[in-house]
Formats: sequence, C-alpha cells, structure tokens
Amino acid sequence: QVQLVESGGGLVQAGGSLRLSCAASGRTFSSSAMAWFRRAPGKEREFVARVSRSGGDTYYADSVKGRFTISRDNAKNMVYLQMNSLKPEDTAVYYCAAGVTVYRTSIESDYVSWGQGTQVTVSS
Repeated sequence: QVQLVESGGGLVQAGGSLRLSCAASGRTFSSSAMAWFRRAPGKEREFVARVSRSGGDTYYADSVKGRFTISRDNAKNMVYLQMNSLKPEDTAVYYCAAGVTVYRTSIESDYVSWGQGTQVTVSS
C-alpha cells in the first residue's frame, strides 16, 4: 500500500492561488492512479481531480475544470494540485488518494490509500 502525506494548505484570498503537495511512500506509487478529493464543512467528501499512473491522462470535476491542475512526478513520488482563481466555495479539507483502477473514476471506493488531509480556506 501507499502512504500519503499532504501539505501546502492555508488561508488565501478569493482569486488567489495555492499549490498542494502529496508525498507518497511505498513500492506501488508508480503503479497507482492518484487523485485529490475534498470535504467542505457540513458536506460529504467529493472528487476533485485524478491523474493516471504515467501522468498522461487527467480528469477533473466540473467545478474545478480550468482552474485546477493535477500533476505527478514519479521520480520524486509526489503528486501536486495547482489551484488558481480560488473561490470561497473551494474551502475544504483536501485529501490525496491512491487508486488501483486503470480507468477514470471519481468514486471514493476505487481509491484504497488516503492521506490525513490539508485545510484550504478561501476568504471573500
């Protein structure tokens, strides 16, 4: 299994940017699709973005498409989420997740390893 640790969260004004990082350890990182999810206060956790094992394919929730970019560096065992044009509704705890499927999926149960999360707060 993959162990995941997120970092990079914080407080930012609306319209600003943040870059989240996820450090992975474990032998299966390069064979895992990686994703970001988020949980806003009082809401269920939701899918944000996914990147394939090679990094060549990405998939986004409609709510972040065009503003967020997911990427990975398999040599460094890292996954990133660049968040631009942030909105107050992006406020949430952001989680990094590792999955075993080869197809695009936004379903939580398709991801088997999870980090502890990092808080992102966007002020208006």
